[in-house]
Amino acid sequence: MAEIQLDAEARTEFGKGAARRIRRADKIPAVLYGHGTDPVHLTLKGHETLLALRQENALLHLHLADGIEHLALPKQIQRDPITKFIEHVDLLLVKRGEKVTVDVPLEFLGEPAPDSILNEERTHLSIRAEATNIPNLITVSVEGLSVGEQILAAQVTLPEGCELEDDPEQLIASGTAQISEAALEAELNENQPETAGGAEDQEPAAEGAESDSQA
Repeated sequence: MAEIQLDAEARTEFGKGAARRIRRADKIPAVLYGHGTDPVHLTLKGHETLLALRQENALLHLHLADGIEHLALPKQIQRDPITKFIEHVDLLLVKRGEKVTVDVPLEFLGEPAPDSILNEERTHLSIRAEATNIPNLITVSVEGLSVGEQILAAQVTLPEGCELEDDPEQLIASGTAQISEAALEAELNENQPETAGGAEDQEPAAEGAESDSQA
């Protein structure tokens, strides 16, 4: 994983008002912590940070104005629920050669058996890897996966230098039988709720309700 260069500024203003002023300037408030050090409050450039954090587990090489540099991983990203703009970022301080636990996206490759449908039970896998060598994704082969066959976390081939942190028995993918159109239609009809009474049954009730309102 390549390091993403990102400029950062030390932040001395705190609180909701300060955070709003930072966002209006197209910047993002952030906090860097880890290794038992005091939290470092930062301001990041909005557009550059948005682009950098499109990549999961992005390794950020932060450059501060006083010449200090840090390596960090995004720990928590807070977004506006409507605009999706990043409102705040928690960053985890890391060092070269240090191992960290992260969730890495899974990519399923291949085609299951002709009579089988792939069920993707998980989208990510928790692994432990060097902070400077986190894979962008982990591939899982589902080629020829048959009905009833399962792939567990322990069966996934991890990139070199990575260790599994998830439960080895965690279900990752499985194959299920395809449903014919006739069977699907029958199941939908069976689950369709019955209409409670016809039009003739409903009209007197409506008239009764109207009479009550006039009384």
